[in-house]
Amino acid sequence: MNVVVGFLKFVPVFVLAGLMIQGQDAMIAAPIAFLVAVVVAMLVEKKKWQECLDSAMDSVKNILVALFILMLAYVMANCFMAFGVGASVVNIALKLGVTAKTVACVGLVCTAILSVATGTSWGTFAACAPIFLWLSHIVGGDIYLTVCAIAGGACFGDNIGLISDTTIVSSGIQGVQVTDRIRHQGVWSISCLILAAIAFFIAATVMGLHGTGDASTVMDNITPEIRDFLLEERPAALDLLDQVANGVALYMVIPLILVIVLAVMGVNTFACIGSGIVSSYVLGLFAGTACPLQEFLDNFVFTGIEDAGAWVIPMMMWVAAFGGVMQCMDAFAPLAKLIAMMSKKVRHLLGWNAVLSLLGNAALADEMAQIVTIGPVIKQVTEDNVVCQTEEAEYKLKLRNATFGDAMGVFGSQLIPWHVYLGFYVGIAAGVYPLVELTNFDFIKFNFTAMIAVISLLILTFTGLDRFIPMFKMPTEPEVQLKKNMKKAA
Repeated sequence: MNVVVGFLKFVPVFVLAGLMIQGQDAMIAAPIAFLVAVVVAMLVEKKKWQECLDSAMDSVKNILVALFILMLAYVMANCFMAFGVGASVVNIALKLGVTAKTVACVGLVCTAILSVATGTSWGTFAACAPIFLWLSHIVGGDIYLTVCAIAGGACFGDNIGLISDTTIVSSGIQGVQVTDRIRHQGVWSISCLILAAIAFFIAATVMGLHGTGDASTVMDNITPEIRDFLLEERPAALDLLDQVANGVALYMVIPLILVIVLAVMGVNTFACIGSGIVSSYVLGLFAGTACPLQEFLDNFVFTGIEDAGAWVIPMMMWVAAFGGVMQCMDAFAPLAKLIAMMSKKVRHLLGWNAVLSLLGNAALADEMAQIVTIGPVIKQVTEDNVVCQTEEAEYKLKLRNATFGDAMGVFGSQLIPWHVYLGFYVGIAAGVYPLVELTNFDFIKFNFTAMIAVISLLILTFTGLDRFIPMFKMPTEPEVQLKKNMKKAA
């Protein structure tokens, strides 16, 4: 009987996952799953409608700060893309002097920085693919190496960017500050990027790539056909390409540096994002890329908030409400017990949370679907099985769970052939560089960034070797303990 009850409580998760797999938008899937969860709670646990509603509203209250951050994040992303912050990053990269041996490395670092600046991996790839794929062609680089480099780099900011929707959503679900997330995983993330850059350089050397070419001619290959394609698929990429072609003041990179420095210093998230918005606009006025104040307020501030409110914010609210009802009827208890049974230490339990996030991403083939579906699960698994002696220890576990949801979603997507990410990347690459027919698997075989991030995160968590990485160490026994171990000791 208990098995049947446990299965029934998990039905809302199957509904949510099933709808997402069928291609339904989260804005449709989440409300339906919420209603199913309410029905199950009322039938199985005899909960009243008001109890379910109260639990849902309490859960939504916990992510209100994240919702406000999202609104400002969309504003800053629009500013950075339109006022020249993103273009300045690309122009600096092109001025470094690119060769066949270094084009993949430069593309990796450039897209990584640009994705942090814009908060979007898809937008970053769409903007950089025509530049770096043709640049690789001009200087004699390996197209497969380069495409994997910019695909992995484009995901970097989605995992650690202050204004990335996946970073904000995963942090909001676990109840942690985005700036705290950045500080927690910053050294690990940058280490993965450095190791990936070394791997790409070694691979280029082993391949014997030595060609050179004139990088300044790369924009000549962005034909009207490519521009028409991007206009339909990713219009914002055209603004960046135009600024790269026409030139933009290199000091426009200052807003990005300012935001990153403030975030690392632990300054409040709102202050970090606000500084980026204001500085990009003010410097844009001097650079000639910014618009009059009223137009700025109408087309960037208002539009950014409107864009966030049109999809991400209501979606998060429905997901939070869904999670609140699921927690109200203790739906994830059986899964929590299974993971606890397989774990001897807290770090093992957290490691299984990472595996669960990766498997969820493979099953749903969508990183945001995984974050909103599996995020509440790993949160409750931890709360149900771990006792923390201090609030600081409890918060660090939440930070790691937020990292799992985001990293296994974004970087994990690069290793799953049927993932929606790779489908988008293949489509963009085919539209801007038709000389080679790229497949989903071509984005995997040299994606050192994703390989290093996913594998290292699992190894560091399961083994406890994360203690050697500054600020990334998880609390260990006896500061945190599994409840089952405490019972045995008693």
